[in-house]
Amino acid sequence: MASWLEAEEVSFWRGGRWLLQGVSLKLSPGFWVLLGPNGAGKSSLLRLLSGEWRASRGEVRLEGRPIQSYPPAVLALKRAFLPQQRSLAFPYTAREVVALGRLPHQKGREHPLDRERIAWALAETGASHLADRPYLALSGGERTRVDLARILAQDTPILLLDEPTNHLDPRQQLEVLSLAQRLGQEGRLVLAALHDLSLAALFAQRLLLLKEGRLLAQGEPEEMLEPALLEEVYGVPFEVVAHRGRRLVLPRLSRPGWS
Repeated sequence: MASWLEAEEVSFWRGGRWLLQGVSLKLSPGFWVLLGPNGAGKSSLLRLLSGEWRASRGEVRLEGRPIQSYPPAVLALKRAFLPQQRSLAFPYTAREVVALGRLPHQKGREHPLDRERIAWALAETGASHLADRPYLALSGGERTRVDLARILAQDTPILLLDEPTNHLDPRQQLEVLSLAQRLGQEGRLVLAALHDLSLAALFAQRLLLLKEGRLLAQGEPEEMLEPALLEEVYGVPFEVVAHRGRRLVLPRLSRPGWS
């Protein structure tokens, strides 16, 4: 299958150091998960793939074209990006925040299709009951669900999600990742940065492993979630346990001086 989004030898310099070096990848429809320790470059890579940042070296291409060649209004119809750090100072209701995702589609007033997609996005993220509440009065988990609904309402074929399960309880994490998996199965390209290796094993179609700004490996979860490879990425030993047909990835605190 042809790639929708690709990076060719992408490097990024910021703050006096290389945050990414020589990253090449090709992403096609499905649910992809980006893994790596803090500081590995996950957020930086997502910002480059979204077109928000420009690579210092190399090139990001969307549907075969340099991503910077797209006007912002056109790019907003092709990909939606949920950053890890999100701030909103305006006194909007949750529904009004989600409605912001429809702006790229509008040439004037809100239309029935906009209202339909807003309601759908709120329902898909379990946030319908929050619609009339002030966004700034919501808890962290409630804001996360509303922010996800805004990205869904944008209705793009590509979704880039930086830590979409932040502040969510276990049930909500499962619901969000089930949704991401289903969207990938329905033909969208979903790329999410996560920290939970067991959730990645449960839901992802393919994994990307970053270490110190470099793409160390990529492939199916069964190939990537191997103890030796994970120890190379994270610097701690792991064991992978089969449990009721699922793979649980557990760190082992077994080195001298660890308890």
